[in-house]
Amino acid sequence: MTSGGLLTVRAQLHNGHLQDLEVILKRPSVTRLFIGQLPDAVVKTVPYLFTLCAHAQRAAAQAAVAVAQNEVPRATDSAELWVEVLHENLWRLLLDWPPALGLHSAKAAFIAWRNARQTDEFLAVTQSLLHDTLRPLAEKCLENLVGRTTEEVAPESDVPEMSELALLAPEPWLSYWQGIASEMPELPRPASIRSVFQARLAEVEVAALALANGTPFPIASAGGEGWGVAQTLTARGVLTHAVHVVDGKVANYRVQAPTDGFFADAGALSSLLENCRLASLDQAKQVLNQAILALDPCLPYVVELRDA
Repeated sequence: MTSGGLLTVRAQLHNGHLQDLEVILKRPSVTRLFIGQLPDAVVKTVPYLFTLCAHAQRAAAQAAVAVAQNEVPRATDSAELWVEVLHENLWRLLLDWPPALGLHSAKAAFIAWRNARQTDEFLAVTQSLLHDTLRPLAEKCLENLVGRTTEEVAPESDVPEMSELALLAPEPWLSYWQGIASEMPELPRPASIRSVFQARLAEVEVAALALANGTPFPIASAGGEGWGVAQTLTARGVLTHAVHVVDGKVANYRVQAPTDGFFADAGALSSLLENCRLASLDQAKQVLNQAILALDPCLPYVVELRDA
């Protein structure tokens, strides 16, 4: 999301289980800079402040501002949004997950794919990367993941598609933003580290097919009369932008990224770790880092783990 901020995760190992899990998420109040600004100026600024998934950030900002001002949102470049989803997912699946599971990364293949983004062969290169590199490497990752976390293997038919993973629903967020609903809409919690990994693989397949078919990128908005909420997808989940425009200027603005929901407390991490029995402090560190990687915070993090 942005380079500012820090996530701290604390836990202790007791009788083979991680206990007293604590999550501390610190972020700078970036959106307060938007207050008093013209809506178009905010839209232009958003991608420079929120550099991860910058295209999705801009698309959500544009849609939120447009619906708040009762305007038709600008057209978006669906291809660049699908490529962004592919880039962030492939970065994790090819560069970060393999070392976390004791395997070598596929750095060279990833760099070659990224260098081909502006070429006519990009779609073919993408399919080749998925077939020749990602799928075989993912099988090895899943084998090691099961062995390290002692989770049950979920059947392949249980792997959802992207449309089922992250449904866009801006209306409940609009009610919360306007003060009609007292509680923020809940974020679905993943069932296991393995299911998150499989879901990410499914997202890559869906995004690659959507890019090849020219499928419009999903963006949804709700609001009017000065209030606007828009949602779109990122590799980490649903991104929400909310704006309140008064007399032509931004009176309030909020960005709710997946990291904000997953690490608001220890609940999401705890749900990923509750079935894990750990033989040593080293294994506990490995599994805890895998769980954090599964939730994929968009800012740096530190782990503080002690043996009880």
